[in-house]
Amino acid sequence: MNILQINSSARSNGSESTRVADAIVARLRAGNPDASLSRRDLAAQPHPVLDETTLQALFTPADQRNAEQAARVALDDALIVQAQAADVIVIGAPMYNFGITVQLKSWFDAIARAGVTFKYTENGPVGLLKGKKVYVAISRGGFHRDGPSDAQLPQLKAFFSFVGLDDVQFVFAEGMGMGPDSVARARASADEQVNAVLV
Repeated sequence: MNILQINSSARSNGSESTRVADAIVARLRAGNPDASLSRRDLAAQPHPVLDETTLQALFTPADQRNAEQAARVALDDALIVQAQAADVIVIGAPMYNFGITVQLKSWFDAIARAGVTFKYTENGPVGLLKGKKVYVAISRGGFHRDGPSDAQLPQLKAFFSFVGLDDVQFVFAEGMGMGPDSVARARASADEQVNAVLV
C-alpha cells in the first residue's frame, strides 16, 4: 500500500486537520505495516499558484517550452505522479472563510490535468484517478456540516468526482474555535469517526 498524505493547513504544526490526518495515517499503517508513506506539507512546501505564466507553460507544447516553462510544468508533474502512485490519499483540509485553503486549491490546480487525470468526452468529463481510497480530515472553527454555510464540502466532492476519486470518507472536527470544552468534544468526535471509518 502506498499512502499519500496531503496537509493543507497554513500552519505546518498545531493544525487540527493535520492531527486528524495523522491519526488516520497511523491507523492505516497499523493495519498495513509494510505500507509506504509520502507526506507533503503544503505550508512547509508551498506549491505555486495557477497564474498567467503557468497557464502559458501548460498550453505550450512540451517540445516548444523554454527552460522556465518546462521547470514550472515539472512541478505540477511531480504532484500528479505522486497522486497516481498512491493507493490511499489522506488529506487534511481545514475550512478557511467557508472554503478550502489556498494551499489545497493550488494542489487541486496542479493535479487536474486534461488527458492525464481527467478527460473530456462527448458525454462529459471522465476522471482518470481511479481505484484509490481517499480520507479527508476536515476541521472547522464553527459548526457548518449539512448547513447553508458549508461551501467547502460540495467543492471537495465535486473535485474528487471530477478526477475519478469516488471512494471518499470524510472525518469532521467542528467547533474548534468555540472554547476548550468544544475543542475536547470535537477531538473526541473526530477520533470516534476515525475508528468508525477504519475498522
